[in-house]
Amino acid sequence: MQIPRSVSIIITFLLGYLAITHLLSQRVSSHQAGQSATQTTSAPDQITNTALVNNQSVTGSGMIIKILPDDTQGLEHQRFILRLASGQTVLIAHNIDIAPRIPDLARGDVVAFQGIYVSNDKGGVIHWTHHDPSGHHPDGWLKYHGQTYQ
Repeated sequence: MQIPRSVSIIITFLLGYLAITHLLSQRVSSHQAGQSATQTTSAPDQITNTALVNNQSVTGSGMIIKILPDDTQGLEHQRFILRLASGQTVLIAHNIDIAPRIPDLARGDVVAFQGIYVSNDKGGVIHWTHHDPSGHHPDGWLKYHGQTYQ
């Protein structure tokens, strides 16, 4: 039995349409996943998976494993190290000349963040965890005990 040409054309068109919509939905899902990694995700492993490119905006959270002395060279930065759920560690360098200092940080507490990720051999640094007065970077923030610092 031979399928009429018009039916073949319709089937081909429908298969093409389904393939295109499937690819577009994957692209949209991928784009949304990328947005969630840079805006609202609570899955810190996204940093490992999507932000190994320097200067990528990321959002996540981690547990404080070490509180470091402030960096007082140039602009002053509050510094601490987070361990993400993936096991990766990142240094948070929070500019306290622009944003308020987070008071009473303690090892074992969880800090959520949005900032710019820069890769290094120790796991990376997240900076720009504050608003950008000049508007060149996405505004970053830190959340600790229900309070947002930016």
